[in-house]
Amino acid sequence: MFWDQVAGVYDIFVNVVNRKTHSELKRITAELIEPEDEVLECACGTGLLTVVIAQKCRKLTATDFAGKMLKKAAKNCADFANVSFSAADITALPFSDESFDKVVAGNVIHLLDEPRKALSELNRVCRNGGTLIIPTYMNKDAKGRTSGFAKAAGRAGADFKRQFTTESYRQFFLDAGYSDVKVILADGRIPCAVAVMKKVIR
Repeated sequence: MFWDQVAGVYDIFVNVVNRKTHSELKRITAELIEPEDEVLECACGTGLLTVVIAQKCRKLTATDFAGKMLKKAAKNCADFANVSFSAADITALPFSDESFDKVVAGNVIHLLDEPRKALSELNRVCRNGGTLIIPTYMNKDAKGRTSGFAKAAGRAGADFKRQFTTESYRQFFLDAGYSDVKVILADGRIPCAVAVMKKVIR
């Protein structure tokens, strides 16, 4: 799996290549987490947001599909006693309905064959009145052209399924039935837009 293969070097991308974006992304995410929150994080990778969330919440369950990413995240978060790690498929989460106050899925929507199915699962496990926090890289420029980053990542094996601008990203959630979608841009070399919305009761 591509993500297992890059787990050992992914932190270079996080902390060096795209440092400005990720610093802003961490700040934005931290402001959305409350001390009493029980949080689920999907696609935690090597723990970019896991560390930030763990410092703010009561309890965090961090998941990823790639075992080596999870192992690296656990190492990066070894100082936090309120975090547990488990392997999980974002399109078929092994958690009961309405289990979490906040549900975070970072930089994964653009990689999925079935993003609507994943969104349905994130919504399902979020408590009524809870919040979905879904950052994703913006891999199209202002003129709608595929970014150099998306092209390079695709050649490397990341296989982006979708390419978003901030406008089309917000529209993705509106089309899925969310009426009040806020999108906050973390700008930098490879920008990331954070979509924030309340759980929709189906």
